[in-house]
Amino acid sequence: MKREELKKYKLPDAPGVYIFKKGRKILYIGKAGSLRDRVRSYFASDLAEGRGIHIVGMVADASSLSWQKTDSVLEALILEANLIKHHQPPFNVDQKDNKSWNYVVLTKEAFPRVLVVRGRELYQGWNKADIKHLFGPFPEGGALKEALRIVRRIFPYRDSKCIPCHEQLRKKSLYSNSRELEYKDGKVRDCKPCFNRQIGLCPGVCSGEVGKEEYAKTIQNIKELFSGKFKGLKRRLAREMKAAAKREDFETAGKLRRQISALEHIRDVSLIKAERHVSSGGGTRIEAYDVAHTSGAETVAVMTVVDNGEALKAAYRKFKIRTATNNDVAALKEALSRRLNHTEWLLPRVFVIDGGKAQMRAAERLLKEVGITIPVVGVVKNEFHKPERLIGDQRAIKAFERDILLANNEAHRFSLAYHRRRREKISIK
Repeated sequence: MKREELKKYKLPDAPGVYIFKKGRKILYIGKAGSLRDRVRSYFASDLAEGRGIHIVGMVADASSLSWQKTDSVLEALILEANLIKHHQPPFNVDQKDNKSWNYVVLTKEAFPRVLVVRGRELYQGWNKADIKHLFGPFPEGGALKEALRIVRRIFPYRDSKCIPCHEQLRKKSLYSNSRELEYKDGKVRDCKPCFNRQIGLCPGVCSGEVGKEEYAKTIQNIKELFSGKFKGLKRRLAREMKAAAKREDFETAGKLRRQISALEHIRDVSLIKAERHVSSGGGTRIEAYDVAHTSGAETVAVMTVVDNGEALKAAYRKFKIRTATNNDVAALKEALSRRLNHTEWLLPRVFVIDGGKAQMRAAERLLKEVGITIPVVGVVKNEFHKPERLIGDQRAIKAFERDILLANNEAHRFSLAYHRRRREKISIK
C-alpha cells in the first residue's frame, strides 16, 4: 500500500482494531486509540526507525485495509488479542516466539487468582491443570497491566499477594474444612486483609468477607470481559441489577449499577497515552547504558531514560551482571540482552552506549540479531571521563544530541551510585 491509497479509507478518530491484508490473507493486526492517527503512522518516513524494516515490508506488501471500531481502547486491546489468537497473522506471530507474549491467567482454585504471565513462564513453569482460563496473546505487557488496573477497579479480584482467609486460619490451626467460618462484623476473626483489600482492589477473599459463590460471579464477569463479550456482559449485569432492585436488595443493585456505568464510561486515558506514544514511532525516548565495576568486582550496568528532554526516573533499571568479569563489552551485551527480553517496555528512538566503537558495535550486532533497527550512538569520554565526542548514527546525533548527553550523564551517575551501594553492602557483610 502507498500513502495515497489511504484517501479511500474513511478511518475514524476513535479506538479500534485495524487489519492489513494482502488479498484475503491477513498480514497484521493492531489496536489503536485513534484508528486514523495510528494507521497514518505506518506511512511516515521514519517508520523503519520506529517499528523496524519488517513492518515497512509488510505495509508495502499489503493491498487493503479493514478495521473494527470499539467503544474504548480497553475493548480494542482485548479484541486485538482474540483476533491474533484466531488468525495467527504472520507479521504478528513471526516476530515473536511463544515465550515473548503476555497472557491473562485465571487460576483453577476455590478463589481464582487473576494474573499476567509471560509466555516464558507459562510454558516452562505452569501445569495446565492449574489454569482455569487463559486469554491472549497480548503483544504489549505494559498496556495489558494497565488494562488490568482498569478492570480491577470495576471488578476487584484476588492476586498472588492475597492469601484466602481459610488458608490463613488453617496455618494457625484454627480452622478445618468441616467447620463453618466464624464471622464477626462481616469479617472472619483472625484473618489479615491484604493491602489491596484495604484500598478496595480485592473483594475480601483474605478477610473472609466474600464467599465462593459471590467471588465466582466476579470471575465470570472477568472471563466474559476478556472473551470480548462486552455487550453481553453489560446486558447480563443490567438484568441482575433489575432483579436485585425487585427483591429490594438495593446494596447489590447499586453495586451492579456502578459496574455497568464504569463499563460504559471506561477511563482508559493511560492506555490512549501509551498508544499515541507508540504510534509516534517511540516519541523522543532515549535509552542510555553504562557499566561500572572495580577491577572486575561487583560489576553492574544500568539503563536510564530521557523522554521529551526530561529524565524519566521511574523507567530506570539496574542489572547485576552475571556472566562478565572485567569486560565492559560483555557486560554491556548482557545488560542490553536482558533489557530486550522485556517486550512490554517501549522501544526508544536511540540507544546510547557509554564507550567507543567496540561497545557500539556490540550493541548494533545484538539489535541486528533480534531484528530491531534502531540507531545506536556511542559516547566517547576523555581522560577525565567527560564526553569528548559522539559516534554512530549522525542523524540521531543531530536530532537528539542534548537528550543523548543528558541520558548518558544520568547513566554514569546512576551506575556509579548502584556500584557504590553494592560495594558498601559487601563491605558490611
